[in-house]
Amino acid sequence: MFSGDEKPRGPYQSYNEWFDGQDSTRLLRKSVEAEALFRRTGITFNVYGDSEADERLIPFDIVPRIISAKEWAKLAKGIEQRVRALNAFVHDIYHRQEILKAGRVPTRLISENEAFMPEMVGLSPPGDIYTHIVGIDIVRTAKSEFYVLEDNARTPSGVSYMLENRETMLHMFPELFSQIKVARVNDYALQLRQSLTECAPEGSAEDPVLAVLTPGMYNSAYFEHSFIADQMGAELVEGRDLRVCEGKLAMRTTQGYRPIDVLYRRVDDDFLDPLNFNPLSRLGVPGIFDVYRAGRLTLANAPGTGISDDKAIYSYMPEIIEFYTGEQALLQNVPTWRCLEPDSLAYVLDNLDELVVKEVHGSGGYGMLIGPAASKAELKKFTKKLKANPHNYIAQPTLALSSVPILTENGLAPRHVDLRPFVLMSPKKVHITPGGLTRVALEEGSLVVNSSQGGGTKDTWVMEG
Repeated sequence: MFSGDEKPRGPYQSYNEWFDGQDSTRLLRKSVEAEALFRRTGITFNVYGDSEADERLIPFDIVPRIISAKEWAKLAKGIEQRVRALNAFVHDIYHRQEILKAGRVPTRLISENEAFMPEMVGLSPPGDIYTHIVGIDIVRTAKSEFYVLEDNARTPSGVSYMLENRETMLHMFPELFSQIKVARVNDYALQLRQSLTECAPEGSAEDPVLAVLTPGMYNSAYFEHSFIADQMGAELVEGRDLRVCEGKLAMRTTQGYRPIDVLYRRVDDDFLDPLNFNPLSRLGVPGIFDVYRAGRLTLANAPGTGISDDKAIYSYMPEIIEFYTGEQALLQNVPTWRCLEPDSLAYVLDNLDELVVKEVHGSGGYGMLIGPAASKAELKKFTKKLKANPHNYIAQPTLALSSVPILTENGLAPRHVDLRPFVLMSPKKVHITPGGLTRVALEEGSLVVNSSQGGGTKDTWVMEG
């Protein structure tokens, strides 16, 4: 929020003037009010394996994270380049595999990858779009440089919190939005519906039937599933509500079964179809993949898309972008050591107390080691894990992350953040919602922003140019 000379940075000037004129007691009351709003709305998430409570509120901080129009334009250009390359990569991997033949990505990273789906080989989804909805996690260093931390191209979550954060701020501080021109995010659901409609199978009606597939109310992101379905005007369905009828996927209604054209699925690949994948699954629909393979259904995101957000593949993203676009990557990766390579593994083991080590298929901040914060016992335990299974890990330096202010009882205090912009892709266009979800590490000095591990969120403002 402030530069080195304690003057507010450009994007924050108007907000800082407003903040200086506010009574601190009123702002703290507003924080409590925001929590009450979230509780009434039901904005919660489940934590698996947590014996204390089934549901939690995600802490919300009322001080927005503000990005200038110029900075956002630069970010958006790099994000679009990256998402287009990811989609091209997935298409290539399931067809000609030119990037493997060219030696730009090692074949073993695909052939030995649990996210690779042989069933998708030679299959082209409607419009050749695999990555319909993508979340790109971005961090900024203390030197104001942006880096991509990871790509989320399977079933990226968090967009409902982005939208509710904005609604909450509009409700509590309407005067702020009349004084400061902030780019809208409220049309996301409309954009999502439009984008998915443009991806409908050939022969669909002009207004295709859309539905959102959820694993059910006990899923950690169930609030988001129901929220998105409601906002899009689509039906929220579970596997038990669906069946294959006359070669089409259909959902149960009060008037019988109605065919579906586009299914935004929030069920993992392995559980999608017990006839083709995990036979024990009760979350998916028997035969749904056969309907998809026949070109009579769009699944968003496409099965097998997880091959593009594997953390080992992530380390090759500069090469992937150059291969498919002919351009240098506009957004840089965080430097990454692949532990499957002997030299990299040796370096990681020698410097474990200085690095962040992540599981290749890990998420949510689980299965990772933050070296500088780890005990000797934790370092010793992780050393054994790395030696036993090196191909399952990558390592990155501990970045000096930038911070943004949060409101505490003692005033403003700096905390580390990341940013997840949400991207929609169709054959016609790439739409990037201005801003995204800012996740904040509420504990002083912490680098872990995941809500499942105590992180919170805040509204993200992109200034209108």
